Amino acid sequence: MVWKVTLWSIATVATFGQSAPKTAPIPGDPLEMITGQIQTADSPASRDAALRLLERARNSYSLGRAAQGYDLKVSFTVTSGGQTDYDGAWEMEDLFDPQQGLRWTAKAAAGYATTQISSNGMFYGAGTSSTIPLRLQEGRAALFDPIPASQNLERMSIRTSEASFNGTSVTCVLLFSPGKAEAAPSGRRWEETEECVDPQSGLLQVHSQVPGRYYAYDYSNAARLGDHVLPRKVTVTEGGQTVSVISVDSLAELPAADARLFVPTEEMKARGSATAMAGAQKISQFAESGPYPGGATAQPVCVFGLVTSSGQIVEAHSLQPSDPNSQAAVEAVRQMNFPMPARPGTRPQQHFVFVIEKFVSPAK
Repeated sequence: MVWKVTLWSIATVATFGQSAPKTAPIPGDPLEMITGQIQTADSPASRDAALRLLERARNSYSLGRAAQGYDLKVSFTVTSGGQTDYDGAWEMEDLFDPQQGLRWTAKAAAGYATTQISSNGMFYGAGTSSTIPLRLQEGRAALFDPIPASQNLERMSIRTSEASFNGTSVTCVLLFSPGKAEAAPSGRRWEETEECVDPQSGLLQVHSQVPGRYYAYDYSNAARLGDHVLPRKVTVTEGGQTVSVISVDSLAELPAADARLFVPTEEMKARGSATAMAGAQKISQFAESGPYPGGATAQPVCVFGLVTSSGQIVEAHSLQPSDPNSQAAVEAVRQMNFPMPARPGTRPQQHFVFVIEKFVSPAK
């Protein structure tokens, strides 16, 4: 289970008093579902329909709402080519008891291990590092609350489109933070999150926080707990390449768990509150200040990374690796400052960050 605060902030940095260049369309991808007409959900009825579709899909992943204990075993394999830490095989297990709390463990063949306990409003952790590696947070995000809650979407711009995924009709919902932006394009915006849901089953099929990064869900022989359904497999791709394959090996009801499993060790107590895995932050900015030549086009490169509780960005890499500005975008993001001051009495947090660096080229 992931306790997270969704950071739906989008900062757009441009030159004051001048029109921003036109932004190039997003690159093609086999998992980019939206290729047809897009409708703006600009009426109460259309917004409510989109939000209800997302909430139905989200509820399927909220295992804690089932109010029954469970034992979830997951394995996944990371093949990032060294762009992120701990490539190779992973194992993860969640033990949940509604009376006692949650205990989850994870270990990587490459040498990382952690044990996390949340019980009676307290959060403890111990292991290789206080930071949860990017691919581990990714795996948990894919299986627990991948869709933001409705209350976090109330002020969002919403657009919808019908598409097809593996022969199944899906409704894709595009979400965009409110704020100044160029006119809605015929395709997906770089800053839009895309959620594609089967309206018949209510199950999430494709999740994409930014272009170039996709979760594809496979429910063949799906794992079930009451009315909740988890995919048997989630495939994560970046730049058209598979970087992680997450498998739900088993999900079983747990009538009662051993109470000793939820007692923190002295090492855990000494470490203090465990780091919380927060939601994602998006930042959109121009790589160079203006003035920009007339008719210029901005070509974005999205950099994905993890901001630690100390404000350091780690495991940053480009989601458009073939773009000629890819390495420059990564280096620029590594120089950014991400202050993360923890308020007194609150847990330290880490979160994903997506920085969309826009490189301006003159009109041809």
